[in-house]
Amino acid sequence: MRMIYKAAMVGLLACAGTAFAQPAQTAKPATASKSADTPPLTRLPAWAVPQSYELAIKSDPKQATYSGVVTIAVDLKQASNHLWLHGKDLKVSSVTITDAHGKTRAGKYDGAVTKEAEQAGVARVDFGTTLQPQKIKLKFAFTAPYNGTLQGYYKVVFAGNAYAMTQMEPISARLAFPCFDEPGFKAPLDLSLTIPAADKAVANAAETSNKPASNGWKTITFAPTKPLPTYLYAWAVGPWDIVNGPTIPPSQWRAEPVPVRGIATKGNGPKMQRALAMVPGIIEHEEAYYGFGYPFGKLDLAALPDFSAGAMENAGLVTFRDWLLLLDKDSAPSAVRSSFNVIAHELAHQWTGDTVTLDWWNDIWLNESFATWMQQKIEGQIHPDWHAHLGRIMGGQEAMRNDSLASARMIRQPIIGNGDIETAFDGITYQKGAAVLGMFENFVGPKVFQKGMQAYIKAHAFGNANAGDLVDAIATAAGKGEAFKAAFKSFLNQNGVPLVSTQLDCDPKGAARLELTQSRYLPLGSTGDPKRLWGVPVCVRFPNGVQCQMLNTRTGEMKVAGSQCPAWYMPNADGDGYYRYEMAKADRAALTRVIAQRDDGEQLAFADSVDASFRRGDMGAAEALAAMRELAPSKVRQIALAPLATVGWIYDHEARTDAQRSAIRNAVAKAYLPRMQVLGYQRRAGESADDVLMRSSLANTLGLEFKLPQARAELLKQGNAALNPGKDGLPDLMAANPDLLRTALSVAVEQDGKPAVDELVAAIPKTTDPVRRNAMLGALSHAQGAEADVARNFALSPQVKVGEMAMILRGGRDTVAQRDGMWNWFTAHYDKIVARTGVFSGGYLPRLAAGGGCSDAEAQRVQTYFAPKLGQVPGLQRGLAQTHESIVLCSALKAHQNPASIGN
Repeated sequence: MRMIYKAAMVGLLACAGTAFAQPAQTAKPATASKSADTPPLTRLPAWAVPQSYELAIKSDPKQATYSGVVTIAVDLKQASNHLWLHGKDLKVSSVTITDAHGKTRAGKYDGAVTKEAEQAGVARVDFGTTLQPQKIKLKFAFTAPYNGTLQGYYKVVFAGNAYAMTQMEPISARLAFPCFDEPGFKAPLDLSLTIPAADKAVANAAETSNKPASNGWKTITFAPTKPLPTYLYAWAVGPWDIVNGPTIPPSQWRAEPVPVRGIATKGNGPKMQRALAMVPGIIEHEEAYYGFGYPFGKLDLAALPDFSAGAMENAGLVTFRDWLLLLDKDSAPSAVRSSFNVIAHELAHQWTGDTVTLDWWNDIWLNESFATWMQQKIEGQIHPDWHAHLGRIMGGQEAMRNDSLASARMIRQPIIGNGDIETAFDGITYQKGAAVLGMFENFVGPKVFQKGMQAYIKAHAFGNANAGDLVDAIATAAGKGEAFKAAFKSFLNQNGVPLVSTQLDCDPKGAARLELTQSRYLPLGSTGDPKRLWGVPVCVRFPNGVQCQMLNTRTGEMKVAGSQCPAWYMPNADGDGYYRYEMAKADRAALTRVIAQRDDGEQLAFADSVDASFRRGDMGAAEALAAMRELAPSKVRQIALAPLATVGWIYDHEARTDAQRSAIRNAVAKAYLPRMQVLGYQRRAGESADDVLMRSSLANTLGLEFKLPQARAELLKQGNAALNPGKDGLPDLMAANPDLLRTALSVAVEQDGKPAVDELVAAIPKTTDPVRRNAMLGALSHAQGAEADVARNFALSPQVKVGEMAMILRGGRDTVAQRDGMWNWFTAHYDKIVARTGVFSGGYLPRLAAGGGCSDAEAQRVQTYFAPKLGQVPGLQRGLAQTHESIVLCSALKAHQNPASIGN
């Protein structure tokens, strides 16, 4: 999992019932391929298939370049005088072709057949003669620079030491060595690394030999891997700490123990133990669910000093941003939970993604949706008090906000270019996909769903699969037919959120029926097509129980069990459905009277229905504030905080006068400040983790979002204390509550301006601890006025890691003046931003420049600026479409809402 979008971790629309799989690639043996063929810019032809790789790399991270030799065994399935593969920014000095009889000849590598091919990383190898179908070997000698944007094989200098490491997903293996860089081409890797004698190296498989080489070098050889796609190949070189974690004992699904190790930068190995201790329980639960043992022998977790993603599921060598694994006894509960969940997610990929791999990138959801869904399942089993079920619901609701856009991706988005691959790692793939899986799991039953998943893994182990394979496995296990498959696919092959409208109808004798109508949920101002159909598994809670029914037509009817008209009903039982609902007015009033007594998931679904109604223009500020007063007293943190997204929008965009903003602040203070005062601003002995998390959330919300003076005063004290020099001359960051450090520093930056900004800019380059760096970098995103540009310029400097830049640049969007300041800076530094972040950032550039906008003028300027650049950076087109549409919708809602209702 790249876990950028993972911000978000973000096209063509398809309706339910359209062709489910992309056309298969079929070879035509009778026709010889000629070297004049057009370069295949999206997908390589299927008539040249890699069987194995032997890769030898010579690498000193202190240098600017590395060299290598790779031999690829290829099954040439049709006569040809050339083949296509991938390579980008590589200097290939020789190509040797060995045919099936052992005869060798020189080949020619061309990485710049056309400008478009060079940009896509598609290269041609000419054989010099026509070869008949046979097994051949291609040997390439090459050199390459270490990548500078955290892709392929890249280097990082950290605390004075040079490290080199890989990040191949999705299409960056081509930057590291010549290869067939597609998920459908799985082949084992036989790797050797020649490195400086003082350095260490790790890779996917276990080390088999370590021998001295000449002149201060040594060669480390690793066991061949199981068949893997190139995006899962991984290795790392440098002065790493390598520490042993717990060994996972054999199980009924696995005969051999699994050694677990931690890989960290020099001196940080001891900080890995808390994270490594989480691994055995996670692996054992995942093995039990799939009925299939962990298949990759050893398991290393590596804390990388800079990383483009959150984590990456490389088989046997899982890589993470360093702060996710470097924990201590005082780490905040939020950090511990993040570590657990990301580890669980990445380890889930060892089955869904690594053992069974998507055939093509339109099915990346088979990796990421399932890993997200499994992560939540494992969290719920091992830590039931963490409320993983609520996390899934909230993730689905967050995905719905993006999925409500007409420009949203489908879960199975057709791939028409590399930009579609690079923007596939978003909330639709992760959160929507997980929510849809949870909905259908609930519909068929968890045990039945598990049976289908086990069959799917076993049928496709160490091979490839597509969505049809998965849906067929679930349907077979559930004894369902084509209607069920069509319902499942209706959520995969079209974008959008179903809206289920309900009205209770009771006859005089007490018999009741619930009238159901489905349409597409669209916010006010949307140009999306409302006439869309899904197969929606609608589950409704009545006072006497839950009833479920598939709604796959425009209208339907659910006969309510029992002989009495129910006093109330909840249209989304347990909040498990990936759909929104609207109720007849009397029905909604009845539910509102009992919502505080409903279960946690249903209260979250109720809060989402309020937000959805507000954004459709069906509800005003007064009703949204009333819903906040209803839910804020909840003892469950997620429910209490749920209304604040809606209220925050009202505060930022609808409130026009000081009196209106004051009215909102007063309402928020009345609802939440008493709880903040009870919790206090410091840790307390024996308090629950949930209290710690609530304190952190409330401090951020009250102090930074709504700027309540009472909260800001307390936070400013801590922020100023943290900025005072300690014994080492650096800010005494631990003078603040560690759980509130970023928030306290942010308030200090907003209040004190230049002195605080200067102090942080001076301290960050001297600080290596990732948690402290994150707090300081996040605080700089709150710089105001001229100091905001100081902070942004600092983000482009070498003192800030590439993977840290966004922590500074995502701030400054609450007011028109702040957004104008960000826009002016961004447009003045566009080329530098693109050069430093790389092409993977393309889909996020428009949002970085203009996110948070809420006027037609802001929508027009982002469109005008980026439209001429669409062909320059992959993914920019979708990023622009979604950013522009979001601003247009915000502007429409702002024009519709009546600020006068705020004080009512």
